[in-house]
Amino acid sequence: MTQTAFDAAERHAWAGRTDAYADSFGKLCGYPVPELLDAAGVREGVRVLDVGTGTGAAAVSAYARGAKVAAVDAEPDMVARAVQAVPGADVRYARLPHLPFGDGEFDAVVGNFVLNHVGRPRAALRELRRVTRPGGLIAVTIWPGSPTAGQALLGRAVQAAGASRPAHLPALAPEEDFARDEEGLTALLGEAGLTDADCTTLGWEHRTTPEEWWSGPAAGVATIGRIVTGQSPDVIAQIKRHFESLAAEYATPSGELVLPHTALLASGRA
Repeated sequence: MTQTAFDAAERHAWAGRTDAYADSFGKLCGYPVPELLDAAGVREGVRVLDVGTGTGAAAVSAYARGAKVAAVDAEPDMVARAVQAVPGADVRYARLPHLPFGDGEFDAVVGNFVLNHVGRPRAALRELRRVTRPGGLIAVTIWPGSPTAGQALLGRAVQAAGASRPAHLPALAPEEDFARDEEGLTALLGEAGLTDADCTTLGWEHRTTPEEWWSGPAAGVATIGRIVTGQSPDVIAQIKRHFESLAAEYATPSGELVLPHTALLASGRA
């Protein structure tokens, strides 16, 4: 199966940005990990695979629970970071929808915000199902289609500067897309052959600083980063000025930002 244009763009976007991610959005993405592992039934002795491990947040937590941990990521630098974070885990390089494991090899599989970054989410989920034993649990998180105020902050700054998404950034193919809400994600799991599929919305307040929150997009991290860095220097400067102004809405007296966020957490059985 050939790589989609969306997948190719993702690989290019994440190359060399591991440190920038870890110092900015990585902390945000780690928040749902406890609930994600609970949804997958991860506990002592369970064979668990963390797909799209990134810097290893879910793998670290699963290992701390006494699970037998394997992890994969499609970015070599992320793999290297995860190897250091979880020395007792089997960490490998792999790209969905192809995993280097046998059928039914794991009791549980988790994917923390990985479906946001694949060109074929249904094929990816079918691959997660393949490597999970019959009756085993699969749990995933994604960002919702309707962002909270905190999630929309950077996008508002881009819009206020009159910037638009660069033409070279491909979107997910329409036939591969799905509704980014509880019903849509539940249906996606069902289409991939998972049973007892269920989805809930997690909410939390992410605490950061203006400098830390700007550092991610300024380094080209994630889609918002690719949009920001795809502009001219003058427009980037305008976006930053609007960001600093809008961020004041969420600042505490000490200058910390408190940004409301939500994520969708879904699980099902293989």
